[in-house]
Amino acid sequence: MTQTDTRAGVSIPLPRTKLGQPRPAAQQGALLIPVLGDQLSLQLASLAGVDRSNVVVLMMEVWDEATYVRHHKKKIALIFSAMRHFAETLRSDGWTVDYIELDAKGNTQSFSGEVERAARRHGATFVRVVEGAEYRVRQEQESWAERTGLPVEILEDDRFICTIPAFLTWARGRRELRMEYFYRDMRRKTGLLMTDSGMPVGGQWNFDHDNRRTPPRGLNYPAPERFAPDAITTEVLKLVAARFGQHFGDLEPFALPVTREQALRALKQFITAALPDFGRYEDAMVAGQDYLYHSSLSLLINLGLLDPLEVCQAAVEAYEKGDAPINSVQGFVRQIIGWREYMRGMYWRDMPAFATRKALAATRPLPDFYWTGDTDMRCLAESVGQTKREAYAHHIQRLMVLGNFALIAGVDPQALSDWFLVVYFDAYEWVELPNVVGMSQFADDGAIASKPYAASGAYIDRMSDYCGECRFDVKKKTGPDACPFNALYWDFLARHEKRFVGNPRMRNMYATWNRFSGSKKAEYRESAADFLASLKPSTNGWAREADASSPPRE
Repeated sequence: MTQTDTRAGVSIPLPRTKLGQPRPAAQQGALLIPVLGDQLSLQLASLAGVDRSNVVVLMMEVWDEATYVRHHKKKIALIFSAMRHFAETLRSDGWTVDYIELDAKGNTQSFSGEVERAARRHGATFVRVVEGAEYRVRQEQESWAERTGLPVEILEDDRFICTIPAFLTWARGRRELRMEYFYRDMRRKTGLLMTDSGMPVGGQWNFDHDNRRTPPRGLNYPAPERFAPDAITTEVLKLVAARFGQHFGDLEPFALPVTREQALRALKQFITAALPDFGRYEDAMVAGQDYLYHSSLSLLINLGLLDPLEVCQAAVEAYEKGDAPINSVQGFVRQIIGWREYMRGMYWRDMPAFATRKALAATRPLPDFYWTGDTDMRCLAESVGQTKREAYAHHIQRLMVLGNFALIAGVDPQALSDWFLVVYFDAYEWVELPNVVGMSQFADDGAIASKPYAASGAYIDRMSDYCGECRFDVKKKTGPDACPFNALYWDFLARHEKRFVGNPRMRNMYATWNRFSGSKKAEYRESAADFLASLKPSTNGWAREADASSPPRE
């Protein structure tokens, strides 16, 4: 079952698809319910309203999912450990669980193969599953009826606030799509930070002007709670070290939350210790402060261990009790019910075409330092180093350092997107792809962002302490000792002047550029060219190269 969105011009699958005939209530044979690694919630739609005595829940660790890009070792360990813990939770709750470990005998190493095998093993007469969050998984689910010969019901993922059909309806016919208007509608729908009269609490929809404070010297964040690996996690760490040891990133120390109980503790710690100052330092970057006042709750929401609305409600409750200011709470809530939901909607609206968009014709190979961190640009070295250690960097590091550099250097957006998908523990294609290809790289020609997020070194200097100890001088504009962001920024504007000169949000930038003399313009562009020529392209194939340690398929 598909629906075509007239704006996007592509067909996308819709949820609640029934392939074959519904399963009669009295029919014998097991109901098979596959639960995927990002669906770790007891409130999952496929688990609702069924007779547990005749249900088998299938959970699968498969090579295809761990290696379709070569994910960060810590990310694989996180998901496998969370899956194994959730299987134990299901069993304790009375469910029959068939859990297929990665090295289990006969593992076909694919979702489809394991669903087919489990259907035969359990004599299933019906398959019920929540739609995959990623396009490729959703397409794979569509094949299960034919492969198994059974009716397959694909249910809408109701853990999201806005359904895909509702988003398409919202988007259809609008002259331009902007997250801000969608976000306001989500505020109205949820009632979060809304008065009884239907107005935003505090009299305005956002408080961005309060959320861009330069970090003061000595700013120190409240470290997030760490969770010591238990026996299950320890076994997973051994597995990942043995099977995925050549993947990017540090596996240990591993201290991420992997259970619902730990997720709730992480939420409480963020609300109590970090949320009060989250807003004012939302855009700040400090060397050695990996989290600052940000949370890592995105990984827990995306896995299913936390519900997005319960996270938002906890933040709003802190505001109502006087424990957190409105600018912090509103900024945090907007990231979840605004950006997160909007990116998902845009992903499904424009897939599969979104994945190959290249509006700015950027083709430069990804620089090698994205994998190694070996660069004299301290902002990039710090961001990559943190990413390697933690599988995490906060949104300004991702957008305004790692993404900004790739944008103004003309890096291939698909190569960058693959990198982001590999390295971050909260990266799933549905949220990562539109953020990188659209918001960060403007490769979608402005479908998501109204202007490219390009900036010179001055922005990074204002919002971080990176520049003070950098080998490059952020005050110098050109030459071998100048911050490379400076020349690259103006070179980017020059390369794309015809496209952006009429953009009202870039009018001042081009007014400045066109006041430069011809010789000054040439100096900027020559300096940028010299620097770009010095970049070493990545050749290690960490993103999508086949892994030689892949187990044999039986």
